[in-house]
Amino acid sequence: MMQAFTTLTALVAPLDRVNVDTDAIIPKQFLKSIHRTGFGPYLFDEWRYSDHGEPGQDCSKRPLNQKFVLNQSRYHGAEILLARQNFGCGSSREHAPWALLDYGFRVIIASCFADIFYNNCFKNGILPLVLAKNVLDYLFKAVEETPNYRLTIDLAAQTVTTPSGDILKFAIEAFRKEHLLKGLDEIDLTLQHADEIRAYEKQRREETPWLFQ
Repeated sequence: MMQAFTTLTALVAPLDRVNVDTDAIIPKQFLKSIHRTGFGPYLFDEWRYSDHGEPGQDCSKRPLNQKFVLNQSRYHGAEILLARQNFGCGSSREHAPWALLDYGFRVIIASCFADIFYNNCFKNGILPLVLAKNVLDYLFKAVEETPNYRLTIDLAAQTVTTPSGDILKFAIEAFRKEHLLKGLDEIDLTLQHADEIRAYEKQRREETPWLFQ
């Protein structure tokens, strides 16, 4: 069962780049594992570090690119990533949201997302939140000018509240919203119908026993 999302008040980190693709989020050499954890140290690997990363490296000893936003101390511990349009484009790798979540991000805010990445976020407990470009411009400026800038996300109310008290509304499909609020992934949804599945299997065995020999 994935972690439910209800409300979150958290530090914001700004990634002011358009068309951030999934290979930038988690490079291809790290896709060998099918476990959902352990990818956080390699998030944005080619941007965070000055050397070439490989699976299993001790990232604590690698040289950092001090100019990259996530390496700046003021953004350490951020759980909300402020991004630009077409975030998550490129290949459909589910490792991208795994890496973001493992790093600590629960919310990604952008003006638009690549479709497959957007769907994968919901499946893994990340809220991909769409706001208008002019609103993003305002937030990027505020984050830059205000140390320890935090936003409050209320999924039930579908609001983003700024430190100054401004309330920004966002849209989300009711189906996706319910599943995030309850922490239900696709396996959990299937298991909700376990009795019906078992009844169907029993009926099939009785009607066509030769299929199960």
